This record gives sequence, C-alpha cells and structure tokens, in this order.
Amino acid sequence: MTYTILQLSIHLICIAVSFFALSCVKFERFCDIRKPMKVQALLILSSMALGYLVAQLIMTLTVFNGF
Repeated sequence: MTYTILQLSIHLICIAVSFFALSCVKFERFCDIRKPMKVQALLILSSMALGYLVAQLIMTLTVFNGF
C-alpha cells in the first residue's frame, strides 16, 4: 500500500512539473488560435505523457525498483 501511494505521488509531482515546464511553450503557433480548448487539451495531454515517462524513469533508476 505504501508503494502504491509513493508511485501515485511521484506521478502527480512529475505531471505537475511537466505542466509547469510545458506552459512556457507557445502551442498557439502550432495550432489554430480560434480553438483554445484544443490547445489546452494538447497541453494537458502532453504534460500527462511527459510526466508519466519521467516518473517511470525516476522509479526505474531509484531504489524503489523491485520493492
């Protein structure tokens, strides 16, 4: 149970950090400005994907691997 809570917290922290980091990227240059909901969805999904990958990397490289 403790490991699950630790995994969840690592994932949420990494998603929050990746959202903060991706918020400086101007997605409006790549997307249609008239559809802001799609740009926001792209930002959220990109931050979730990046946060998940970073969390998996952190958990693989640390002591928590195999416990």
